[in-house]
Amino acid sequence: MKIKELLIKHKEIISYIFFGALTTAVSFVSYSIFVLLFNAVGLQNIVFLGASLAVSIANLISWVCAVLFAFVTNKLWVFNSKSFEKDVVLPEFLKFLSSRIATGVLEIIAVPLLVSLGLGFALFGIEGLLAKLIATVVVIILNYILSKLLIFKK
Repeated sequence: MKIKELLIKHKEIISYIFFGALTTAVSFVSYSIFVLLFNAVGLQNIVFLGASLAVSIANLISWVCAVLFAFVTNKLWVFNSKSFEKDVVLPEFLKFLSSRIATGVLEIIAVPLLVSLGLGFALFGIEGLLAKLIATVVVIILNYILSKLLIFKK
């Protein structure tokens, strides 16, 4: 009975972690599909910001897919905000999108900053992986706090 009580007590955090993992899967799967699709139409030969246009566009679309998936799952199953009235869902979505953009920018800045502060050594042969991991954990925690306190507040 102890495990069931713990699951009930921490349902929101467990749900957040579960749907976060699914959001990551949505991001990676959609990215892979779009890279293959865009390569099939020849976008791999056009370079944009040091990567093929296929990679750049696929990355953007996969981020949009992941944010939309995360919004719906967080709204309905993590924070139990069931209203889809325009006066409720539109402010929730705009705050959610704004917070995800802000934490995304934070991660973009934090990784090189942490590397410059001495956390850039290779982990599993990948330079800066520890910095990326630390930044990601901070972003996940911030996304949870922002969602709970500002976006889907009861």
